[in-house]
Amino acid sequence: MSLQQLAELIFPDVTKTPEDYLKAYPKRILKEGAKVTRYAPSPTGFQHIGGVFAALVSERIAVQSGGVFYLRVEDTDQKREVEGAIEGTIATMHNFGMDFDEGMTGETTSKGNYGPYRQSERAEIYKTFAKDLIIKGLAYPCFMTSEELEAMRDKQVAAKLTPGCYGEYAIYRDLSPEAAMEKIKAGEQYIIRLKSPGNAENRVNFVDLIKGETSFPENIQDIVIIKADGLPTYHFAHAIDDHLMGTTSVIRGEEWLSSLPIHVQLFDVLGFERPEYAHIPNVMKLDGDSKRKLSKRKDPESAVSYYKEEGYPKASVVEYLLNIINSAFEEWRMENPTADYHDYPVALDKMSKSGALFDLVKLNDVSKDVISKMPAEEVYNLYTEWAKEYDKVMYDLVTKHEAMSKEIFNIDKEGPKPRKDFGKWSEVKEKICYFYDELFNAETEVELPKNMTLETAKEIISSYKEVYNFNTDQETWFNELKEHAISLGYTADRKAFKKDPTAFKGMVSDVAGAVRSAISHRTNTPDLYTIMQIIGEEAVRARFEAFLNN
Repeated sequence: MSLQQLAELIFPDVTKTPEDYLKAYPKRILKEGAKVTRYAPSPTGFQHIGGVFAALVSERIAVQSGGVFYLRVEDTDQKREVEGAIEGTIATMHNFGMDFDEGMTGETTSKGNYGPYRQSERAEIYKTFAKDLIIKGLAYPCFMTSEELEAMRDKQVAAKLTPGCYGEYAIYRDLSPEAAMEKIKAGEQYIIRLKSPGNAENRVNFVDLIKGETSFPENIQDIVIIKADGLPTYHFAHAIDDHLMGTTSVIRGEEWLSSLPIHVQLFDVLGFERPEYAHIPNVMKLDGDSKRKLSKRKDPESAVSYYKEEGYPKASVVEYLLNIINSAFEEWRMENPTADYHDYPVALDKMSKSGALFDLVKLNDVSKDVISKMPAEEVYNLYTEWAKEYDKVMYDLVTKHEAMSKEIFNIDKEGPKPRKDFGKWSEVKEKICYFYDELFNAETEVELPKNMTLETAKEIISSYKEVYNFNTDQETWFNELKEHAISLGYTADRKAFKKDPTAFKGMVSDVAGAVRSAISHRTNTPDLYTIMQIIGEEAVRARFEAFLNN
C-alpha cells in the first residue's frame, strides 16, 4: 500500500490508469505487411537535409506498404522551441513531395485519431504510466542533488567505470516509500528514475532492419523518465507514444543505436510489444581524404534552405536522396527513364551500413537529368517561380519574353537525348543570357574560336551577313554556310585539311564558330540555327553589325 501512497503523493491529479489509455488508443487495423512510421522532429527551426533524408525513408516505407506516415512533434525541451518551426517542417516536407497521413497540421492543429501529436500536450499520459511503474516498484523518486551527481561521476571516472546511476551509485533506488514520502513532504526536489532490471552479464540480441543482427549488453542504468519539471525524457515519451500510436517501424539516425538497449528495456518493462528498428546511416561528406558528418556549422548544403536558394527542383533533391538511400536506384532510373520516382521500391536492407555520402557534384548530375526530362512549360514555370524570389532581373526578362523563353527551354528537348544544360535554376542566367538583347548588349567580352583572331572573325561576318538567309530550313541554311565558307578558302574535308593545313584558311566549323561568336559571344552553345531562329532575323542582323563595329 505504501507504494500506492507514494505514487498518489507524486501524482495526485492522475486519475487514469494505463489500461484507460490502451483502450483509448486501440490497435490499428492494417492490411498485412503495412507499416506505420513517423517523423518526429523537435521544433527548433533549423531544417537539416538529414531530416528530409530520414523522413523520405520513413514516408516511402509507409506509403509503399499501404501503411501510415505521421508527424509527431517532440517538444519536451521547450526552451529550444522556435515559433513557426512546426509549420516550417510541414511546408518543407510538402515541398519535397511528402505529406503526412496523420499528425500535426500546424502549430496548434492536427488530424488523426491517435493524438495529441505534440508531446507537450501528452503530459498526463506519461505521468499515468510513470505512476503505474512506481506502484509496481519499477520506478522511484531520486533526490540526488547536482553536487551529488557531479561527485558520483568524478568517482566513477577516477575508477574508470561507466558514468551513470546504477548499482551502488543509485543511492535512492532502495529508499523505502515512507522515507521517500517524508523527503517529498519536506520539499526536497526529485526526478523519477526507472528501476532497471538489467544485468550487465546478459546480452540482448536484436535484428536491425538496416544493420542486421546486433547484440548488446542489457541496460543497467536507472535512467530518468520524468524530469524535475514534470515532463518526460525523450526515452520514456517515445516508447509510450510509439506504442499508443501504433508505430510498427522506428526509422531514425544511427546516432540512436547506442540508446537501443534502453529503449528495448523500456518497451519490455512497460509491457509493450517492441517495434522494428531501422537505424539509417548519417549523411556524410568528403573532407579531404576522410568522411565526416554533414555539419550545420561548416556546410551550407546541410540546410534545406540551401536547395531552394540555389534553385534545385524538389524532384532533383528527392531523386538524389533516393540514390544514396539505395544505390540500385540509379540503375532503376536508367531502366525506367520516364517513370515516377514513387514507383521505385525502397528497401531498408539495401541501405548503406557505413554512411550516406552526400556529393553536390553528383546531385548536380542527377538534377540535370531530371530537368532535361521536364517539358519546356514546366521548366519555364519552375524557373520563373524561383527567379521571382532570387533573380528579379531574369524574372522580368523571361516573363516579358515568355514565348521566346519557352522556346529557349525547349531547345533539343524532344529528341531521344535531351540537352542537359543546367542542374539548378541559379545556373540558367549564365547559360541563356545572350538570348536577351538587354543582357547581350551589356556584355563586352567575346569568346572566339580557337586560334582565330577578332580581325579574321570580322572578315567572315562581313561577307557572311550579305549571303545569310533567315527564311530557310536548317539543312539548307547549313549547306549555304558551307558553300560560303568554301568560297572564302575554308574546307569541309577534314582529311585534306589534316594532310595540308596550309592549303586552307581552316575548316567550315571555324566559319560557323565565328558566326556563333557574333551571335552569342560564346564558343559553346546549343544548335546555332535554332538560336538564330529563336532570336529572330532582326536581332541576328543587328548582332552582326554590332560585332563588326566592336
